[in-house]
Amino acid sequence: MTEAALVSAIAEALTLSPASVSATIKLIDGGATVPFIARYRQEVTGRLDEEQIRAVEDRLASLRALADRRATILASVEAQGKLTAELRVQFESAATMQVLEDLYLPYRPKRRTRAMAARERGLEPLADRMWDQQTTSGTPETWAAPFVDPEQGVLSAQDALAGAQDIVAERIADDAAIRSLVRERTLATGELVSTIKDAKAPDKATFETYADFRAPIGRLKPYQTLALNRGESAGVLRVEVAVDEMALVDRIARRVVRNRQSVFTLFLEAAALDGYGRLIAPAIAREIRATLTESADRHAIEVFAQNLRHLLLQPPVAGKTILGLDPGFVSGCKVTVIDPTGKRLVGTTIY
Repeated sequence: MTEAALVSAIAEALTLSPASVSATIKLIDGGATVPFIARYRQEVTGRLDEEQIRAVEDRLASLRALADRRATILASVEAQGKLTAELRVQFESAATMQVLEDLYLPYRPKRRTRAMAARERGLEPLADRMWDQQTTSGTPETWAAPFVDPEQGVLSAQDALAGAQDIVAERIADDAAIRSLVRERTLATGELVSTIKDAKAPDKATFETYADFRAPIGRLKPYQTLALNRGESAGVLRVEVAVDEMALVDRIARRVVRNRQSVFTLFLEAAALDGYGRLIAPAIAREIRATLTESADRHAIEVFAQNLRHLLLQPPVAGKTILGLDPGFVSGCKVTVIDPTGKRLVGTTIY
């Protein structure tokens, strides 16, 4: 993303003038802090306040991180020789980190998987036949028979079919649209469930509220998320994401199975079940837990900041009227008077 595009995107998202955003970015890149910019560079930024400047800073960091990750992914896929013009457009149009990572998943270097082992045993052509669903005659065992090879560890047609099914399950799990479907449905209908993991744990009483707890993911309170995390870290609670798994598997199978006349239909349905349970569901659960934790942490910081603000705004000396001075030579000395309750009475600038 060019600098001009970056400025334009931030200005549009935050409803600010491009000139103010551009000037703020230059100051941030020059090492200036948000309080410094808000206080001493108002004439440069068009009098943006601290919240606006911080919003620019956050959005700038987010967009640059997205651009850096996109460049890394494009280089990785290109090095693999798999970067087509269509795929490049998909990567470059990804508006969020989540979409970008979902698109990259099929090309991400993986630890050794069952699908990799199956490919090494020469079973990918059988998986391709299973996946394209054009075979409507014969039996699965008949088509798998040529792939039996004891030297490769494929001792029977059933072994060949199981390996091909592992490859198909991984393809299903790597499909960005399917992962997006599972994520959306889990967020919309899933619950966070906790039970006691260790009845003899010394901290059990502390987490008694969450001994048999369940709440919709969308309605979970930040303090509940943090409490569940603490209980899990202490080894007292077992926390899981619960959802109607069979309903999700059925939706995945309906996307995957395009021709029910195929002799491999049952294997495709089994691959949908395996791909969801073994590969997709654990990853989505980790992702949702991480998002909930990030949101809860941010909320806790905001509450702390509000409490600190109220504390700092308390009357500095009870029962006294206070005159405060903020020395400044270029922009003048700010003078403010507050009454005994802390209410501002008058303020001005003197030189």
